[in-house]
Amino acid sequence: MSNGFQVQDRFADGAQYIGGRLLPGTSGVHHDIVNPATGESVLRYELAGADDVDAAVAAARAAFPGWSGATPGERSDLMHRFAAVLAEQADDFAYAESLQCGKPVKLSTGFDVPGTVDNAAFFAGAARHLEGRAAAEYDGDHTSYVRREAIGVVGSIAPWNYPLQMAAWKILPAVAAGNTIVLKPAELTPLTSLMFAQAATEAGIPDGVVNIVTGAGKEAGEHLVGHPDVVMTSFTGSTAVGKRVAEIATATVKRLHLELGGKAPFVVFDDADLEAAVHGAVAGSLINTGQDCTAATRAYVQRPLYDAFVRDVAALMETVRLGDPFDASTDLGPLISHAQRDRVAAFVERARGYARIVTGGEAPGGDLADGAYYRPTLIADAAQDSEVVQAEIFGPVLVVLPFDTDDEGIALANDTPYGLAASAWTRDLYRANRATREIQAGCVWVNDHIPILSEMPHGGYKASGFGKDMSAYSFEEYTQVKHVMYDNTAVARKDWHRTIFGDR
Repeated sequence: MSNGFQVQDRFADGAQYIGGRLLPGTSGVHHDIVNPATGESVLRYELAGADDVDAAVAAARAAFPGWSGATPGERSDLMHRFAAVLAEQADDFAYAESLQCGKPVKLSTGFDVPGTVDNAAFFAGAARHLEGRAAAEYDGDHTSYVRREAIGVVGSIAPWNYPLQMAAWKILPAVAAGNTIVLKPAELTPLTSLMFAQAATEAGIPDGVVNIVTGAGKEAGEHLVGHPDVVMTSFTGSTAVGKRVAEIATATVKRLHLELGGKAPFVVFDDADLEAAVHGAVAGSLINTGQDCTAATRAYVQRPLYDAFVRDVAALMETVRLGDPFDASTDLGPLISHAQRDRVAAFVERARGYARIVTGGEAPGGDLADGAYYRPTLIADAAQDSEVVQAEIFGPVLVVLPFDTDDEGIALANDTPYGLAASAWTRDLYRANRATREIQAGCVWVNDHIPILSEMPHGGYKASGFGKDMSAYSFEEYTQVKHVMYDNTAVARKDWHRTIFGDR
């Protein structure tokens, strides 16, 4: 896939987007964006420093009064244009996303880009529906109503696994609610975040409403979170980094939204459609080369189906085609970097000492040796408290364990610190209802795993964080609620004044 998109030309002016234009960073530190499929540099740019963050926050603060003061209809119209611009540039976005991440082009064109366009269209409509409770005279003497208002400048940090969609999830609800934003994408994958901001400008969204600073977490990220003019932080990433973000945000009394790690259980009851569960497990564990917080990572299979499930998942995994991300026949691309590939490999190597590697467990050679590839891997016979069951591997690795009773299966599903997503596989309505009630996760699928919708919220329980992305529920993060009360009596001395004036 090549549509004439030239990265060097597109970002010749730099990899920061502040006040409606591309600018170079000022940190003095340069960074290479590397194509993980080949190991070759795509773009060398200067990272953002504290001065760049300050400039971006200042641009967002200057833009806030005008943007928050626009009518919902005006914001909605511009966001509809934004969705149209994204759709017009779909090929460029797909190419850049696959180039920087190593995603198979069929994933970027079939999932990342159309999902982002749909998300933009959803929030264009949702911008007109910021509602409060009905007005009423709750005490008889006053009329009360609730205003829902924008909060100010949002400072958000996004990860490298879904850079385009994460930019959309952070930016769209914030600006639809009338806020302005500074987003720090991962320095590994900033291209589509920068393009997203450029598309907003092309659509007519005012300069300064959407700003991008591309820098390292310590220098740019922590400065953004701690900035006194940033009133809210939204962070998606690891639980360990999320704790540090929370420390900084709490110290400056900021609103905080965290979408952290996941270790999604995939619970297969003995009445499940085995073929459907097998296909769901392979697709759900390998989506985005397993670099997905909601990916199926722990399959719990009731004993009567266990052996057949292990056999069939291994066989199907062995048919998955690794290759050039821009080849339409490629099923699985590389991991984001060689360092991430080596991290995944280390998990598997340690597991050889206590579990069985059913298939995979190695990096391919030949034409793929220079890329950060790793074969789809199935691990069996691991203990529930083992590392591969409890820790987030973030690679194409599925661990499968048996269970006997329904009680045991649900208990095992809940037995990790995480609670982002899960799935239950059964033909029994009562089993399905029980699983959706008792599994502790922000999303529980039944007889499927992975689909997401712009209309539905995304967010976790427990160590997977709090707050919601997507859907109208996300406005709870990006708005503040104000109670307004009017006196209706026109009486100078109210009855309650006796508590101050006594009996005078």
